[in-house]
Amino acid sequence: MTDQKAPKSEQTRTLILETALRLFQERGFDKTTMRAIAKEAGVSVGNAYYYYESKEHLVQGFYDRIGAAHQAAVRPILDRETDLQKRLAGVLTSWLDVAEPYHEFASQFFKNAADPESPLSPFSPESEPARRAAIDMHREVLAGAKTKVPDELADVLPELMWLSQMGLVLYWVFDRSPGSVKTRRLAERGAQLTTRGIVLARFRVLRPLVRELHELFADFLPGMAQTAVSRGKRASDPDPDPQPEAEAEAEAAAPEPAKPRRTRLGRSER
Repeated sequence: MTDQKAPKSEQTRTLILETALRLFQERGFDKTTMRAIAKEAGVSVGNAYYYYESKEHLVQGFYDRIGAAHQAAVRPILDRETDLQKRLAGVLTSWLDVAEPYHEFASQFFKNAADPESPLSPFSPESEPARRAAIDMHREVLAGAKTKVPDELADVLPELMWLSQMGLVLYWVFDRSPGSVKTRRLAERGAQLTTRGIVLARFRVLRPLVRELHELFADFLPGMAQTAVSRGKRASDPDPDPQPEAEAEAEAAAPEPAKPRRTRLGRSER
């Protein structure tokens, strides 16, 4: 629900995003067009394009929403706990709490997001702000823990922890256990193993292994996600529906909607 105290522009932006998320859940990402989103939201197509340049930008809005909600949910844990395992487990399980209402939606669009070349990918340039914020959260997890991190690993561990979280997200997308209980168990065990690894990293001889693990995740995780989604799609999807492609072609052939002229601050001139 939109906040009545927010400026009208923010109310409109929120309305469009919430409408898009609902349609993505009901129809799937591919079958939902910007024209349909605008119609359901009760705004002009030009207005929808003014706030979000494409469906991909709407998903970036979804990432931002999840990220902001996660930041708020995890704050009491990071302010209270100093135990590294509890801090990390709190970050992972609180993300699952925040994301759970969107579980079905995630499986709908993840086949696009799993493509490392897609702007929807968490590894894409378009996703950098959300990715940076998530990595910074893991940096804070380490900084506030009583377990000390070797200086030479301080640059790679936060990103390695985020990459591990992306592996957890991939598992969660396909987890059909009630309440994602299997993913939650994986989060708890992952936090435990990560903590043990960081404690062992105080031995200098083991530190190169951390860097190698970081390189392994960074190199192969995007491709693993794409492969997993492709296999899942072949196993579960019926014959492809030609309608989304036809609808997309019709929308592409339509005249480009006029966009309000913007000032340097990004607001339309009245």
